[in-house]
Amino acid sequence: MTSRTTTRASRARRVGAVAAVGVLALAATSCGTSSGSGSSSSSEGGSGFTAPDVPMTESLGEDEGEVSILAWPGYAEDGSTYKAYDWVTPFEEQTGCTANIKVFGTSDEAVKLMQSGQYDVVSASGDASLRLIASGDVAPVNTDLLTSYDDIADFLKDQAWNSVDGQMYGVPHGWGANLLMYNADEVTPAPTSWGAVFDDASEYSGKVTAYDSPIYIADAALYLMATQPDLGIENPYALDTDQLAAAVDLLKTQKESLSEYWSDYLKEVQAFKTGDSVIGTSWEVIAQVAQSEDVPVETVLPDEGSTGWSDTWMISSQAEHPNCAYEWMNWITSAEVQAEVAQYFGEAPANTAACDYTAKGFCDDYHVTDSDYASKIWYWTTPISECLDGRTDTECTDYGDWVTAWTEVKG
Repeated sequence: MTSRTTTRASRARRVGAVAAVGVLALAATSCGTSSGSGSSSSSEGGSGFTAPDVPMTESLGEDEGEVSILAWPGYAEDGSTYKAYDWVTPFEEQTGCTANIKVFGTSDEAVKLMQSGQYDVVSASGDASLRLIASGDVAPVNTDLLTSYDDIADFLKDQAWNSVDGQMYGVPHGWGANLLMYNADEVTPAPTSWGAVFDDASEYSGKVTAYDSPIYIADAALYLMATQPDLGIENPYALDTDQLAAAVDLLKTQKESLSEYWSDYLKEVQAFKTGDSVIGTSWEVIAQVAQSEDVPVETVLPDEGSTGWSDTWMISSQAEHPNCAYEWMNWITSAEVQAEVAQYFGEAPANTAACDYTAKGFCDDYHVTDSDYASKIWYWTTPISECLDGRTDTECTDYGDWVTAWTEVKG
């Protein structure tokens, strides 16, 4: 198993993970969920989202001998990146299913590849999963066929990005929060609010950093939701025109104090190392890399909560190798493999039993079993014109609007 200080750089794949400008025609409505198991018939969520009628696998048969896997970098390692990190070869040896792995760089790319029908399973982030459900490119998942499903954290099941009306469309894989990172020698007292990089950003003028993506607009919206209730924001991914404008104004003001927008985690580490940045949005794994290089940084999940991500393994509705696909989903969500992936990638494993196999302190650092911590995270979800907060008397801005707004913010 890996140690916390040797966690690899592959999780920097989050750069551009939400670059999905073409999403909206495929997910034109929102998704509601409830508890319980679903069926293979078309189902309607609480917000009016109706999933296509795609059949669900009822039982497994003989393995087909191979499986085509679409994965984020770091999720399906076969030893070719780093010899010591290989959980694909043991899968092939144990199941007889040869793993044909295709790595993708953005959610938009993953959606397009899945639409080709050439892949059996995909590790989909929350900004891709609803698109895949809405377009009929993925099938409902039979959780009775998932051997480790009972060990998956309950707060990751039956959520708006991985289910419709209580029917799961995948098995949760890993998750994490976007945190506030600061140089403890330079930033005192320790911040507890996102206000440190928004309303109070001028205190660290020229040394504030922010994530470089349109989805960062949600971070501003989350702060406004807590500090300007009159705006009526109830979901940072559901913004009408006025609410989006308010978030844009806040981001424009913030820009005056920025050192840079970051998308490469190594560059953020370097900026904190040189002192060019002393505070900004980050991930726990980046903080650990910086700390391993003797940079005195700390992280906090601010009082207002945070944005974050939760990934889901989903099976294609056109899967040519459904039995091996389920074999893969069972393998990749088993406790020991989840421990390997989580430590290599730098995120919380969905399978809480993985903590029996991780390095000391890892699961505490990543809050793996802390449902209260997880409840403070607004996981990345694609903004769509039908408001995700349930409003029906107005139209919300979609991701295309956010891309335009982000261009305006950056100038």
